[in-house]
Amino acid sequence: MAYTLFGQDPAVNQFTFKQKTGLLGGLFRRLSRCSGMAFGILIGAMSLFGIHDAQAADNAANTASGNAPQTLMLYGDSLMAGYGLSHEDGFAPRLEAALRDAGHNVKVINSSVSGDTTAAGLSRLEWALVDDPDVVLLELGANDALRGVEPSQTRENLDEIIGKLRDRDVAVLLAGMMAPPNMGKEYGAEFNEIYPELAAEYQLAFYPFFLDGVAADSSLNQDDGIHPNADGVKIIVERILPQVINVLEADS
Repeated sequence: MAYTLFGQDPAVNQFTFKQKTGLLGGLFRRLSRCSGMAFGILIGAMSLFGIHDAQAADNAANTASGNAPQTLMLYGDSLMAGYGLSHEDGFAPRLEAALRDAGHNVKVINSSVSGDTTAAGLSRLEWALVDDPDVVLLELGANDALRGVEPSQTRENLDEIIGKLRDRDVAVLLAGMMAPPNMGKEYGAEFNEIYPELAAEYQLAFYPFFLDGVAADSSLNQDDGIHPNADGVKIIVERILPQVINVLEADS
């Protein structure tokens, strides 16, 4: 459906609509938690922003009636982006399905990008947050270790990402990563301590190793020995699911 906002070109409208609906999503979710707020307030807000889309109106109605899903954003690299897998075998759709099977009304947004380092993740964070997530599962750093980025720089980037998320009142589940053995013991020790230390500093929910139970098992990885295959993704989802649920329930 084409959106005509203030006579702008369709390409501009698409960008503008994404920004406005993302902002309104947060408004709708916050209003839904306040008793006595009428649905008319939500529709009025949509009119103010120049949005007259049926789907957006449906979303507003769901929010007003308390049926709006929580939004979980996956923010990571190829391990969560689904590299080398069919869509249905990727981490995002499998996690969303597992959450719904467990009785949780959650919309999973996959904002992961293959090849991202922590520096790249930091640089695109503001754009990703247009979706106004309730919770972010943060999984970055594997590519830093593979490229030999100084652990102090990785720590600084993650620290800034977490700080920006906290400033926006977004709950964070931090997924840890471990340096490959070929980087040496000294590098590995410095890199591996980044995640538990940041989790303790910010009092974050923490999953120590995203690839727990899958790393170094050839039967659970693709031919490159790095990225999980469909069976590997299944195990990751099963193991991280309780932590994800805990964070979602604490935020609801």
